[in-house]
Amino acid sequence: MPTPDQSAPLPARNSSTPGEVLFKEKLWPTIWIWIVVVGLSSAGILMFAPISPAAGVIAALVLLAIMTTLLVLSTPTISVTKDTLRVGRASIDRKFVGSVEAFTKGEATAERGPRLNGLAYMCFRGWIDPVVKIEITDPADRTPYWIASSRRPQELVAALDRQQVS
Repeated sequence: MPTPDQSAPLPARNSSTPGEVLFKEKLWPTIWIWIVVVGLSSAGILMFAPISPAAGVIAALVLLAIMTTLLVLSTPTISVTKDTLRVGRASIDRKFVGSVEAFTKGEATAERGPRLNGLAYMCFRGWIDPVVKIEITDPADRTPYWIASSRRPQELVAALDRQQVS
């Protein structure tokens, strides 16, 4: 039975396989959004209570189920692998990702507002303040950059800077 070669180099711990996820974030709504959903769905009780209390409760539960489903289904994910970047429904090869910057507070507001290029791909969530601006270098793509909300902007920037594919 052969023995392992002790002089063989060990694989690097920081190397990644093409499909390995380097960064992943789901942009879930904050607690106050869920409180608003519960409040709005409870309005069903007020609307249907004059007909019957049972109809009011049923209406509230149906409204809660609809709004919860819509919020869950519309929650985007940001993921970075060695080869691709995916933000919501959009995906791009990492070789077309240029410079990456994170913005918070007033700078984030300016990037989402007065400094925003109309051709940029946007994935904002009003309940998340920081944004990350990702330059797109694909000459066939008119989109100058992507801008996305992120609760962990520095980690996203680090993941995109790490192991850039040329």
